[in-house]
Amino acid sequence: MDYKRYIAERIPVEGVSANEICDLLAVPPDPSMGDYAFPCFRFAKILRKSPVAIAEELKAKIPADEVISEVSAVNGYLNFKVSKVGLAEGTLSRILKEGANYGSSDLGAGKTICLDYSSVNIAKPFHIGHLSTTVLGGALYRIFKYLGYNAVGINHLGDYGTQFGKLISAYRRWGNRELVEQGGIRALNELYVRFHREAEEDPALDDEARAYFKRIEEGDAECNELFEWFKRLTLKDVQKIYDLLDIHFDSYAGESFYSDKMQSVIDELREKGLLVESRGAQIVDLEAYGMPPCIILKSDGSSLYATRDMAAAIYRKKTYDFDKCLYVVAYQQNLHFRQFFKVLELMGKEWAKDLVHVAYGMVSLEEGAMSTRKGNVVFLEDVINKCIEKAYRIIDEKNPSLENKEKVAEQVGVGAVIFGALYNNKIKDITFSYDKVLNFEGETSVYVQYTCARAASVLSRAEVPASYEVPQPCDEEAELLKALAEFPDTVRSAAEKYEPSYIARYCVDVAQKFNKFYFDCKILQAEEGVRGFRLALTAATLQVLRNALSLLGIGVPEKM
Repeated sequence: MDYKRYIAERIPVEGVSANEICDLLAVPPDPSMGDYAFPCFRFAKILRKSPVAIAEELKAKIPADEVISEVSAVNGYLNFKVSKVGLAEGTLSRILKEGANYGSSDLGAGKTICLDYSSVNIAKPFHIGHLSTTVLGGALYRIFKYLGYNAVGINHLGDYGTQFGKLISAYRRWGNRELVEQGGIRALNELYVRFHREAEEDPALDDEARAYFKRIEEGDAECNELFEWFKRLTLKDVQKIYDLLDIHFDSYAGESFYSDKMQSVIDELREKGLLVESRGAQIVDLEAYGMPPCIILKSDGSSLYATRDMAAAIYRKKTYDFDKCLYVVAYQQNLHFRQFFKVLELMGKEWAKDLVHVAYGMVSLEEGAMSTRKGNVVFLEDVINKCIEKAYRIIDEKNPSLENKEKVAEQVGVGAVIFGALYNNKIKDITFSYDKVLNFEGETSVYVQYTCARAASVLSRAEVPASYEVPQPCDEEAELLKALAEFPDTVRSAAEKYEPSYIARYCVDVAQKFNKFYFDCKILQAEEGVRGFRLALTAATLQVLRNALSLLGIGVPEKM
């Protein structure tokens, strides 16, 4: 049963729909107050009554029944307690029946959502700074698919710009095909760093780089062959990381894909009188909207990110007819997205309202800032491998006889990297700490995975019986059951707010509640009338945690 929905449909507030009431229902911080609470404060002005009076009046209109065991009015809140036996029966039967589908829905049936994420730069390191966009976008992709949407994952590759001229110049001066083939993206990065070091002494190199990039744009066969080779090497290397992180894309159309689609955007801007000249550049004036001008063409006639992003948005609308198009990009680009969204709106694209910038904070290591040009970058592959190695050492120390230690260490290490990036609200900056993310006791994926292994260990010694009695749950059981019942709502909220941290925090909350239940309530040694119920509760917890972690891209070891 959807308890929130059941309660919402019984709260009679004139002019307010059950959906709106459902959204306002929350779980009180103190369980003794009730299982769900409805705040009456926002209706005081409309109804011209105090929240306390509103709560009292509503209480009188809602009788207790077989689902709602008690209704109370406390300080402007309408509190509900649900039948614990009914909660247990409904929640356990649904989870064990639906299995991996518990929490999914057809909410997004018939709707398409495009997600632009990761967007690595060709021939540049896939570094720790790319972690958030990659795992945040990957989690949202899975969440929307789980809710029935047609999700389209787009890797908008950074494969356009003068840096490719720099790389061709560096390769032709100092490169070796065999060494670059062997070294992949790291070898290309070394050439890129050397170019910038040499260009500080010889500025003429920058002119040479611009000339090489112009040759790429003009279709020069030799330069384009090198460019495509750099692209293949990069994608081969980054695919290893995508495989580890369980990241998938439906399109790799990058910036260069839109190079022949920009002119129609420029022509349309000109036709609609939006394009004006400023210091030789072509701009759209956004002063009336509190923003600096959006530059469409530089004084030398070359395009910018905004030009290409507008061409990409128009192409995506025509190709996918999306209901929403999300851009998972760091908050430093807030102005850029506000500008080009506004320009599309001024062009008369009514769907511009469906473009969403999902901004996130930066990830750094405790060592400090990075710079690709100077060469002090931390490769994401190295971070993942270090976590896997550290996880292996911990597992080997705690459980040296464990089978498949390498596989378990990979699940734990990779999970720690993903969870570390997703646990906090997405807009917060993160300082990544190996010790913190691999803590077995903290608010980490390792703690959640260990909880799953604990539940699996119990179930390996006894099966859930085909039928069992549901007793009146004790407090520990009731709190765990309430948390399990909230999973579908948590998934929907994560999608609505573009916030996978809701699911990550949910995992920790469920793990904590299960561990309290595990230590305070006998399971295998419980009396006959309770044992089957507690085994079912253990199985349901394991299933829900697996479902939740899978949405984040994290695997669950059977043993740890």
